[in-house]
Amino acid sequence: MNVRFGTDGVRGAVGSELSCETVMNIGRAAAVVCSENGTKPAKILIGKDTRASSDVLEAALCAGICSGGCDAHILGVIPTQGVSSLVQSYGAAAGFMITASHSGAAYNGVKLFGSSGYRMTGSGEKKIEALVNSAEWEPCRRFGRIMYEEKAEWDYIRALIKTAGCDLRGLKVALDCANGSASRYAKRVFEGLGAMVVVVGDEPDGENINSLCGSADTALLCETVVKKRCDAGLAFDGDCSKCIAVDELGNVIDGDKLLAIFSKFLKVQGRLKHNTCVATVMSNFGLSDFAEHEGITLSFAAVGSGAVLERMMQFGYNLGGERSGHIVFLDDEKTGDGMLTGIRLLEIIKKSRRRASVLGGIITPYPQIEVNVDIPQGKRGIWAEDEELRALVSDCKKKLGEDGRIIVRESGTEALVRVMAEGKRTGLIIDYSQQIAKKIAEVLNRKTPAELEKERVLRELMEEVEDPLTVLPELRTDEEFMI
Repeated sequence: MNVRFGTDGVRGAVGSELSCETVMNIGRAAAVVCSENGTKPAKILIGKDTRASSDVLEAALCAGICSGGCDAHILGVIPTQGVSSLVQSYGAAAGFMITASHSGAAYNGVKLFGSSGYRMTGSGEKKIEALVNSAEWEPCRRFGRIMYEEKAEWDYIRALIKTAGCDLRGLKVALDCANGSASRYAKRVFEGLGAMVVVVGDEPDGENINSLCGSADTALLCETVVKKRCDAGLAFDGDCSKCIAVDELGNVIDGDKLLAIFSKFLKVQGRLKHNTCVATVMSNFGLSDFAEHEGITLSFAAVGSGAVLERMMQFGYNLGGERSGHIVFLDDEKTGDGMLTGIRLLEIIKKSRRRASVLGGIITPYPQIEVNVDIPQGKRGIWAEDEELRALVSDCKKKLGEDGRIIVRESGTEALVRVMAEGKRTGLIIDYSQQIAKKIAEVLNRKTPAELEKERVLRELMEEVEDPLTVLPELRTDEEFMI
């Protein structure tokens, strides 16, 4: 595998796209980079989510880190923000999180954090990529050791609870843990803050992570909130980096609505730095209308949590996020934390004395359709080169005009082409998105010149040998063997 750190680390289908050997080499390369200026073994933390494959990838990372001369400190199952937080408080050189976030159990990956607690980017990632892809290792001069951080869970929980601005007594909340990392943490955190708690999606078996639950599928949470008469519901993803909320009526409050709620609340308090919130180009037009009405500036980043964080750090903003529910409060933490997002929403519900449904109505979203097209193995990128597809997309955009938009992009974390159409006329955006998706599928499933040539050669061979038995030697009669 040619390793490349994408918008959210390295990710792929376990076995076919992401092997234990690759992960071991990533660990070894990270250890080499972290040891460059040190005289004693550096400490590298490893956290993981609840996928069955996370255990074997943890072992692979340990092998790589120790063979690269660093000590591997195992945190166990923990949210991604836990790794980011503990890297700094434990004085580690780096930290790995083994997860594929919202993806199913067949996928996994690694996210890498530097000693500051921020995602490792730039030169550090490039060095690791170069080492893994060249596979030119110097002989190991020393081996690291494997250690277990038994207090990691409570160290993270205590740090998270300290960020709360008030207790949550008097509120009843439903929590969907996506059968992921939050399963071991969410109940303790929200009960610790005084809330009454109903929990679902908290029985991980290694294969059910993000399956019919969590931030990507809120049906279970919506039903639970209404049935149990909760004030709100919070749905997390596999590594608890995202949060999608549900109001008391069972309506979804997505990341765009959460950004609107948080930005207005921080502005009223005088705490929204530069009066600006960072969103992505995929955010709904309704968020832009809201920001204009409230006198808040929206700064748009490319898709991906890394792009959002990079823009926030570059210009000194303290709030940013994505429609998927990945929200970053940079005054408190250095990456997205689904539980912190949930805490902040419940604090606003309590302090403002407004129902979640009232807060969720803060913006009026435009109709938006997203269609995903699977990319066959080895065919990434080829859809973008098709002239007929480009012409179709251009034509659909012209027809929508200023009343909508169309964005076609390849996912940075999954083998998918995403088609997003948004506009005032629902029928049009459904039609255009389906037309484009159908054309993309046609292009991706079209046979390459090499495949066509192979078929031609095989066809010619079969034509030459219509009856395979005709090429065998003729059998002699018994008379030919008689003396």
